Amino acid sequence: MSCPICGKETVQAYRPFCSRRCADVDLARWLGGGYAIPGDAEKDPVDPQQSEKPRQ
Repeated sequence: MSCPICGKETVQAYRPFCSRRCADVDLARWLGGGYAIPGDAEKDPVDPQQSEKPRQ
């Protein structure tokens, strides 16, 4: 198995990465939103107070 960041052979202590550096690079990508899954834009939620019918 090769490191998903740099392609070198993995090291058991840092698996699936080859080093602490590559593990940190991967973590930074996650935290920075680099691995975001594209999708449809969310619609603005409707204000529940506006959609309620007045009680009689």
